[in-house]
Amino acid sequence: MKKILVTGGTGYIGSHTLIEICESTNWDVISADNYSRSTPKTLERIQLITEKPVKNYPIDLCNASAVKKMMEENKDIDGIIHFAAFKSVPESVASPLLYYHNNISSLVNILHAIKEYKIPNFIFSSSCSVYGNIEKLPVTENTPLHAVSPYGYTKQVGERIIQDFTNSYPDVKAILLRYFNPVGAHISGKIGEVPVQRLDNLVPVITQTAIGKLKETTVFGNNYNTRDGSCIRDYVHVSDIAKAHVDALTYLNTNKNAPPYSIFNLGTGSGVSVMEMINTFEKVSGTKLNYRIGARREGDVEAIYSDNSLVKKTLGWTPKYSLDDMMLSAWKWELNMKKKGA
Repeated sequence: MKKILVTGGTGYIGSHTLIEICESTNWDVISADNYSRSTPKTLERIQLITEKPVKNYPIDLCNASAVKKMMEENKDIDGIIHFAAFKSVPESVASPLLYYHNNISSLVNILHAIKEYKIPNFIFSSSCSVYGNIEKLPVTENTPLHAVSPYGYTKQVGERIIQDFTNSYPDVKAILLRYFNPVGAHISGKIGEVPVQRLDNLVPVITQTAIGKLKETTVFGNNYNTRDGSCIRDYVHVSDIAKAHVDALTYLNTNKNAPPYSIFNLGTGSGVSVMEMINTFEKVSGTKLNYRIGARREGDVEAIYSDNSLVKKTLGWTPKYSLDDMMLSAWKWELNMKKKGA
């Protein structure tokens, strides 16, 4: 590997992937992130952990000329990990054109750059939201796609664009990673999720309630057909997700006979309920959480979890962090932000 470009490098998963690259490889790495959903302080946190500075290009990837200028300065890029995208389901429902423009245009511009600068390896940040409301569990890579939100559909369309692109340009290999529910923070507690909008994700809601930023956590429904009545999801530690990107790039770099594109689910392979998440948080933090049972939330899927056997077999990736690790690392990060007045 020569040099890796990570788009959305100061975002939640992107920043943890930069750390994984800096700590476990000898690759040169640069980032492209305009901070529209993140903060420049993230780069300081990455350097604090890795003791390595990462150069970031604060550009809008929907701007083709800005992308071209960045690429002209970095003609030795050997692989791209593309995270940069808006990711809020409710926001995408309220502003679909914003999502179609941002998520699709940026991807197309990156693929143009891959073609022009002959970059052989591409990793795409996809999502289990491409599956929509599923009928059979666990979810495999062959489960039919039926995204129900504009956000999910941008991922579904993005996958199709990449498949068509790699079929037309055989010198490019791509891996599409469908995440389930990334949670937690770096095990050091020095970097984690920095919500810049209304909170939609369970774990930050839990930690912000426990720290006093929020009044309470709402459990949306306790009458589902699950073991305790609350919704079930496949939660996976963000650092495990980050490692999967390094594993995917390594696989493409060392397997020249890899197919034009491959798709893998990234999850633990088991489901955890909302109430189990709350109980785990209370156990590892020693803090009683103020929560209430609310009505079901429109659009919520009752249960979804992955079959991750394909990624284990092909990439050798296995999540190593437990549910306790996920909740404790998120809590450490929340406590550190409080110390710094964030």
